[in-house]
Amino acid sequence: MASTCRAVLAGFDWGARTVNIVSALWPERTVATVPVSGSLIGSQEAGRTPLPPAAELAWWYQFYFATDRGRLGYGTNRREFSKLIWRTASPKWQFDDATFDRSAAAFDNPDHVGVVIHNYRWRLGLAEGEAKYAALEQRLAAFPPITVPTITLEGDANGAPHPEAATYAKTFTGKYSHRLITGGIGHNLP
Repeated sequence: MASTCRAVLAGFDWGARTVNIVSALWPERTVATVPVSGSLIGSQEAGRTPLPPAAELAWWYQFYFATDRGRLGYGTNRREFSKLIWRTASPKWQFDDATFDRSAAAFDNPDHVGVVIHNYRWRLGLAEGEAKYAALEQRLAAFPPITVPTITLEGDANGAPHPEAATYAKTFTGKYSHRLITGGIGHNLP
């Protein structure tokens, strides 16, 4: 019998969502997790519920991406857009252009714009997901608990939309701890 590989998973932003999904659906493959920004499992059903106006305002780009104009704007100005999001999400981070440029090279991937736009449109129920994953999406829509040991991390100056730790703590039913990292740390904790 082959042994199952198990790992400690860590991730930030979309990576944290992936860490949460893997540990919720396949806990037998996960030793422990370290998601930055907590529990980020979502569903189209949950996305139908409006948030308070200030929270909706923080997601302005999600609505921009729902339009053809937004897709064109992001495709045309992806570096400028990304730099704006970096500054907004981590307002105390004084990065230089060289630091930004090293990361921004990833935005030049020919699939980048399509993946980003589809992700946000899917969240709003404006785009279909892959049919072969429908059963997994149904399981995730039930917001299964994360039973593996978890430490969530959050920066004290996270300017990106994110839930407060108390709102998702109950998601983690295994050994759990939350750490607020201080010192003007923004969304991009890593």
